[in-house]
Amino acid sequence: MTDLNTILSNFQITALNEMQTASIDAILKPSDFILISPTGSGKTLAFLIPILELLQSDLEMVQVLIVVPTRELAIQIEKVFRQMGTGFKVNSCYGGHSIGIEINNLQQPPAILVGTPGRIAHHLRHHYLDLVQTHTMILDEFDKSLEFGFKVEMEYIIQQAKNLKKRILTSATSLLEIPDFVGLNEHISLNFTNDNSGLKSALVMKSVRVEGDDKLEALILLLGKIGSNSTIVFCNHRETVNRISEQLSISNIEHGAYHGGLEQIDRERTLIKLRNGSVNLLVTTDLAARGLDIPEIEAVIHYHLPPTEDVMIHRNGRTARMNANGTSYFLLDHDDYLPKFITTEPEVESLPKDFIPLKTSEWKTLYIAAGKKDKINKMDIVGMLLKKGELQKHELGRVDVLDHSSYVAIQSNKIYQCLQRVKSEKIKNKKVRFDISK
Repeated sequence: MTDLNTILSNFQITALNEMQTASIDAILKPSDFILISPTGSGKTLAFLIPILELLQSDLEMVQVLIVVPTRELAIQIEKVFRQMGTGFKVNSCYGGHSIGIEINNLQQPPAILVGTPGRIAHHLRHHYLDLVQTHTMILDEFDKSLEFGFKVEMEYIIQQAKNLKKRILTSATSLLEIPDFVGLNEHISLNFTNDNSGLKSALVMKSVRVEGDDKLEALILLLGKIGSNSTIVFCNHRETVNRISEQLSISNIEHGAYHGGLEQIDRERTLIKLRNGSVNLLVTTDLAARGLDIPEIEAVIHYHLPPTEDVMIHRNGRTARMNANGTSYFLLDHDDYLPKFITTEPEVESLPKDFIPLKTSEWKTLYIAAGKKDKINKMDIVGMLLKKGELQKHELGRVDVLDHSSYVAIQSNKIYQCLQRVKSEKIKNKKVRFDISK
């Protein structure tokens, strides 16, 4: 098995936190396991590290099945496991991904399969997937899968895994009850939502009363006051996200929009630009409240009030994470009143009379129309940009290589000259298209 220190080094961390250590100890015991821990506390590594000891290197079957509510979470877990550098095969399956690629992958089954309930159930019904050797099932963000209406699919999947020896359930909030179909046996339950496992962070809550009739104008004034700090604006409806995004574009405010009605590639591109620093502002529905690999956010704005306490917890969980500070703003219209579940009176925040322009990001994203399936990797891209693009190492940021495309963060004052230098270049003797990602 890959040495723990090597795994930690691959993630550039020196030690596990208390929650991760306790979870690893619990998972290695014979009992089933329930983990309740806040978003951003490191749950993925907490269950991936110990299951390595449960894997057999000579067994070419799916040994561990990880069921998740969203495609983004499936992609994230697959990426984390690959980064661990274990040598075990991992694949993911989810809607919006080529089903042909998934079927080909399953012909030589991975040791770990990550997927959404609908796509996993599809592969089982068509006999592309066999769970006869699956001994461990992880239901990550279990309550979210139920909330999304996947009960029937999840029940069917569990019925097909007839030789399960261990069930692991995770959530960012306490589970009121576990349905019988899960088949939970004697189990260990750990809840880190109260003390955050010794992690110290500070969340400041503020309320902003809208003056006048234009809530969108008030939002823009608030964004100007917050400045270039990384911020997420949460809305209850996709239409509102689109409307806000249109106005932000008119106002020349760099941002990303994210909701379930967008194409998968557009959602991936938005998250990539958020991670690499090309945008510091995301306008979204609650789809981005959890289960996504999003960097530390300094401010959360509730454009619409959260309908439930759980929704508020997940939204606010995007900031003040892992020893960091953060601010949660409630944007209140004339008729809005804070929900009763907010027991701490937020500080009152005033708005400036005029919009304070935001600084543009120091990074922009270069799009490359080639990826893993074209046999192109990060080193190929970095080498070409340093040599042909005449960039210095510090002018080059994060590189993301997808199946058929790649994205590179480049310092804003260098990207246009770099594009002109490389637009006629080849990578591995293949002509590819370069452009600045919109």
